[in-house]
Amino acid sequence: MSRLDEIAKSIHASFEAQTAARDAALAQTRQLTRHCAHAIRAIHRDEAETAQTELAAASQLAAQLRNGLAGFPDLYFAGYTQDALKEFAEAVIVDALVAGKELPSPAELQVEPATYMQGLAEAAGELRRRCLDILRHGHSDEAERLLEQMDDIYAALVTMDYPDAVTRGLRRLTDICRSLVERTRGDMTISLRQQGLEASLRRLEERLGGEAS
Repeated sequence: MSRLDEIAKSIHASFEAQTAARDAALAQTRQLTRHCAHAIRAIHRDEAETAQTELAAASQLAAQLRNGLAGFPDLYFAGYTQDALKEFAEAVIVDALVAGKELPSPAELQVEPATYMQGLAEAAGELRRRCLDILRHGHSDEAERLLEQMDDIYAALVTMDYPDAVTRGLRRLTDICRSLVERTRGDMTISLRQQGLEASLRRLEERLGGEAS
């Protein structure tokens, strides 16, 4: 076997291993994204047991993904891999914020800082959805608490003034988060005023009813 044949054989083996790792990672990222979506849906439906089951499955898949790509940093940092891990971070963050649990750190989730911050930014959208669901039944302290969480998220995001090459597009997500916070605050204000108006009308009706009797 010539020297070139030996080199080609070695490269073939490397490419085969990389291709196998990529194929496995693609399948795992699809499953991971699906479990995260199901977890968030269960959170919004107040199906706590289902949410925890989905999050546990997502956590296991995230670990498998990291371990499978340990020797392939280019695949680990590929867009589809980090996007799936971002979905994982988002799901766990949403669960923590909605349930009032301690917020997990990037180290605890074993995700990259930029990936974590992207998940945090997108969690604001889920908190807005939760707020609107609550407001359909009337203004409440819980909706106020979630808006405060959204404010805290934006306050953290706006401090991350680094190049997009470092944060991987976080600035755009920060702008979206600001818009979500402003719109949610507007919805909350309208809800609060409506609740006050309804209370005033009830008091008026009661007073008029008492005078009539």
